[in-house]
Amino acid sequence: MDGNSSETKEKIFNTAIALFHTKGYKGTTIRAIAASAKVNSANISYYFNGKQGLLEACFIRFFEPYIACLEEEVQNLSEEGLKRAAFRILHFQSENHLLSRFVWREVTVDSQIVREILSTYFMKERYLLKKLAKAWCGPGIQAGKLNFLMIQLKSMLSMPYLNSQYIREVWGMQPEEPYFAEKYGKSVAEWLDSIRQNAGAQPKPLLLETAF
Repeated sequence: MDGNSSETKEKIFNTAIALFHTKGYKGTTIRAIAASAKVNSANISYYFNGKQGLLEACFIRFFEPYIACLEEEVQNLSEEGLKRAAFRILHFQSENHLLSRFVWREVTVDSQIVREILSTYFMKERYLLKKLAKAWCGPGIQAGKLNFLMIQLKSMLSMPYLNSQYIREVWGMQPEEPYFAEKYGKSVAEWLDSIRQNAGAQPKPLLLETAF
């Protein structure tokens, strides 16, 4: 693919993300994407095979590097791997905040493509997170508590980007800024430290205001 083709494809993708973010997937038409990107509608069919192809591209663009963060930490498994993975995921979402919000919103919709995401990326995520969590907490943590730990951690990592408008309007914070990801990541790390200190105890709640 030559430079111009690559630039056109990227322009279409970024335009689609911006429109999906503001108008939703269903509320965005191919014509609107083409007009905003200043390209012919045929270009969208050529590069992405239509609107459904754009949706699939969004999931791939998000989940491939997301899962790669976890895989790399599992390959170099250590006690600190879970904390490093959490920081990396937060910064990745901060750098791709529009895509992150759209993807997290879209996976709440029951559809064929979302069921495929659940059976592939999310099952892989579950496996990798549990590997990292076992290395973090040690073998003494009960399986049931480990599962709840992963659900809690997953919610902490995705919540600011799924609900970015709430974070901005209610808490006056900017989740797309590296500063937020860094400070919030430290708060998540403190919570994880409390888990390791007493793997059999009830995890302490995480409050947003403790991050600042």
